[in-house]
This record gives sequence, structure tokens and C-alpha cells, in this order.
Amino acid sequence: MYKGIYIALSGAVLKQRHLDIFAQNVANASTPGYKKERISFKDYIIPVDNKPPLVEDGRTMSETSRVITDFSGGTLLRTGNPLDLAINGEGFFALEGGRFTRNGNFRIDSAGYLATQDNFKVLGSGGPISVQGNKIDVNAAGEVFVDDVSVGALRIVDFTEKEKLQKVNGGAFVTDEAGREITSAVSQGYLEASNVETMREIVQMLTSLREFESYQKMIQSFDEASSKVTNEMGK
Repeated sequence: MYKGIYIALSGAVLKQRHLDIFAQNVANASTPGYKKERISFKDYIIPVDNKPPLVEDGRTMSETSRVITDFSGGTLLRTGNPLDLAINGEGFFALEGGRFTRNGNFRIDSAGYLATQDNFKVLGSGGPISVQGNKIDVNAAGEVFVDDVSVGALRIVDFTEKEKLQKVNGGAFVTDEAGREITSAVSQGYLEASNVETMREIVQMLTSLREFESYQKMIQSFDEASSKVTNEMGK
């Protein structure tokens, strides 16, 4: 009976994790370049006490295996802001500190460098890009011009094993893998929207909530049955 509680509890914990992930995706639906997450889970067999671990005599439990990031592209949205940049295709903007991002909602920092909203400088082929001037233009090849003078080219990097990328604050990623520089078209005055389908996430969140409530009722039923058996045996 206690195994029944543990099995139901494993399902409830998994569904709670699902709810957290769906809520996080919905909360970031309007964040430029945000990549939605999914949970990969695994089942395993726990054997019946004092018996060989045969599948037919066991009980299946579930647990979270890992959180997977969906790197599919989002729609490009026109903003008209010359500091907003979007990558058409694969790759990430390289930032100082070993960070990489698809969020091209950039600004000019206090030192005159192109930077993210949380103050990480955007890297070019020769280091941080200084954009002090009146007019900033970025062509499709990622070359940056200030007052019609080239000041460098955006460094765009891609990775063979994207699953090794770890999400950090600000929608950026870090990894131990050495990325490779690639050529991707850059659109100035555009931002890549998140790849979150809000209504789909909400439906899945509600489904997970109902399943979580079902597991709660199962745990309660097992607990009541266990209490009843204990009381009967006591009599």
C-alpha cells in the first residue's frame, strides 16, 4: 500500500514540475528570443518486496529526467528600432562573459558600447562593438556602421550540441562547448518573438493541473485505506 502512495507521489511531483515549466513559458511568452522548455521524464520499475525484480511483479514510478529547451525559431516582429536585431536562421549573438543569446533587444551602454538590457556587451569579431555616433546601421551580413563608417561585424556563434546549452538570467545561455562562428542573415529593426504558443501552453497547464489533482486524490485514498487497515488490525 505504501508503494502505491510512493507511485502516486512520484506522479504528483512530476506534474508539479510540469506546471512550473508551463507557467514559466507563459510568463516569458512576450520575451524576445525566449525558447520554451519541456520536461523529459523516465519510468522505472520498483520490485515487489522479497521477490526478484520481475517487470510483471513491479510497480512503475516516474521521475524528471531533464529539462529540454526547444530551440525552434520564433516569428520576426518589426519594431523599427535600429538597435533591435534579429537572426534569420541558426546561431546566437555572442556576449561578453561567455554568454550567447537570441534576444536582440540591445541598447547603448554608458561607455558607448552595444549591450543587452542587463549590461552585457555584444561582441564583434574584434571584441565589444563601440557604437558612439548619430546613425547606426547593420547590414544583412551583420556588419555594423556608425555614421556610415564600419566599426566591426557581429559575432554569431552556433553549437553542434545545443542540448548542452544552459539557460541563465536574461534569456541567455552558457556552455562549456566551444562554438563555431557562422554566417547568418541579420535583420535590423526586428526582434525575434518567443517560440511559446500561449494557448497551447495554457491548455497543457490546465491538463497537468487536473492530473495533479487526481494524484492528490489517489494519495488521500491510499492514506485513508492505510489508516483503516491499521485501525482494524488494532481491534
